[in-house]
Amino acid sequence: MVTAFILMVTAAGKEREVMEKLLAMPEVKEAYVVYGEYDLVVKVETDTLKELDQFITEKIRRMPEIQMTSTMIAI
Repeated sequence: MVTAFILMVTAAGKEREVMEKLLAMPEVKEAYVVYGEYDLVVKVETDTLKELDQFITEKIRRMPEIQMTSTMIAI
């Protein structure tokens, strides 16, 4: 099991909308709107690093409301 935390910057005012979309995805276990440099912190779990890569590149980065991501893989 691979656990990662993804920090996201969204378009202005889209934080909650993006959070709801993310929470509907089976890989997303938790998501929070936060204040500061980032708008969302999302906990993701996948079976492999390859699946994590595919989730980020094919689902997360294709959402037009998400402007930037930073991924931290838990050890």
